[in-house]
Amino acid sequence: MRVEKGIASPRTVADLLESAGVESYLKLALTRQVSGIACDSRKVQPGCLFFAIPGASINGLLYADDAMKRGAIGVVSEAAGRLNGLPGVLVRDARAAWAYAASAWWGNPTRQMRLIGVTGTDGKTTTSTLLYDILRLAGWQAGAITTVGAISLGMETETGFHTTTPDAFELQQLLHQMSENGVDSVVLETTSHGLAQRRVFGCEFDVGVVTNITSEHLDYHQTLENYVEAKALLFDRLGLNRRKAGQPKIAVLNADDSHYERLRRTTADIVVRYGIDSLAEVRAEEIDLKADGSDFALVTPEWRRRVRLPLPGRYNVENALAASATAWALGIGGEEITGALTQFGGVTGRYEAIDLGQPFEVRVDFAHTANSLKSVLTMARRRIAPGGRIIVVFGCAGLRDRAKRPAMGRIAAELADLTILTAEDPRTESLPAIIEEIAAGCQQAGGVQDETFLRAEDRTAAIRLAVELARDSDIVLVCGKGHEKSMCYGAEEIPWSDHQASRAALRSAGYG
Repeated sequence: MRVEKGIASPRTVADLLESAGVESYLKLALTRQVSGIACDSRKVQPGCLFFAIPGASINGLLYADDAMKRGAIGVVSEAAGRLNGLPGVLVRDARAAWAYAASAWWGNPTRQMRLIGVTGTDGKTTTSTLLYDILRLAGWQAGAITTVGAISLGMETETGFHTTTPDAFELQQLLHQMSENGVDSVVLETTSHGLAQRRVFGCEFDVGVVTNITSEHLDYHQTLENYVEAKALLFDRLGLNRRKAGQPKIAVLNADDSHYERLRRTTADIVVRYGIDSLAEVRAEEIDLKADGSDFALVTPEWRRRVRLPLPGRYNVENALAASATAWALGIGGEEITGALTQFGGVTGRYEAIDLGQPFEVRVDFAHTANSLKSVLTMARRRIAPGGRIIVVFGCAGLRDRAKRPAMGRIAAELADLTILTAEDPRTESLPAIIEEIAAGCQQAGGVQDETFLRAEDRTAAIRLAVELARDSDIVLVCGKGHEKSMCYGAEEIPWSDHQASRAALRSAGYG
């Protein structure tokens, strides 16, 4: 396959499917030349091959006629009987076919680089960024694709992706660009949606890493078991990915996580365990959690070193362990690992301080699950000054896992002194109804309306109220949005920043 100017040159349908490794059992229009591929009929141009992907509510086959009118040469689908005579290719899994075709179109970039997938419920971005820093300090030509954006050879760029794991075509295009720029190793934040929806199929993973698995995204996966199985795909498929010279397939697992036994049934060549409470190859011992960081002994089978991690909280020690265990498994030494941990500068929207000279703390954090909210509130509780209070502002997203709403309310009532419930991407759901579900959890844990928890539907007003109520030595936590730069009302994304809203609230209160 020839690649010219970053785009694979036109080839026949048969060539594309063969290079993608897509199994098809009814082939039509195979000799036609392909000038592009698309799974959105609106993006079809003359000469494109259209992939009709079935969705949760709409099947891409509904747009096959539109794609053909725009110049598509054929349709790839799972249902020949519904093509109504259109030229097409029948495949067993249209989503997988799209992902493999996208990889082939961009020259199968991950065959030329080492690929590390980081999955889990919480901590993926911090772990991925820590690992990227370790690889760079060790002299690797590394890149990373995370929720926050993409970073390649030390240069950061915003991807503009609304989802953590982007669509297969965008992902493969980005990986191709990294490969063209000389990147030889990429850390890829890999979500359950990205795995279940086959977005990362066509990515030849060499290493799989898990942070933790707790209940999340049940709106999509329906059950915790399904959610775990989606995460497990990364590890189940490791040994099935293309082999690269001198690189074994490695699974890096959290031995403390309750789903460890399921994930250890991996096809990887090597399993490396990390943990705090369990006996593992890579461990943290003698942990001292401080207000501004964490001290601990990092232990591997070869060496033991003291680490001063400039991130507070036990959960950040766990993130550091995940990154360290991965680096150790890849043969990186203790000096580079501990050096990168000590120098780590943090991640946008992860317990990030907003400081305009006020006598209390304001922190922006991405905590949007029950587990992450509990972790950040527990950490704040440990570091609060005598007489200080914790004021937390958060909401829950609409059209997403409803079960976590009362759970997060209970956690806030138990660990915060004052909770302000507000908007967080309500989408087409009723915002008052979402807040009511969270409030029910607050009340279950003994919370009292207008005393220990308040309602402020407008997020700007909620943050302003938290700042106005804050006293010396308090900690104000603005949770749920973190690095994100938009908020969804109805079907519309509007510009939003918790950082800007927090600074505006502080200025309005006379600070800065």
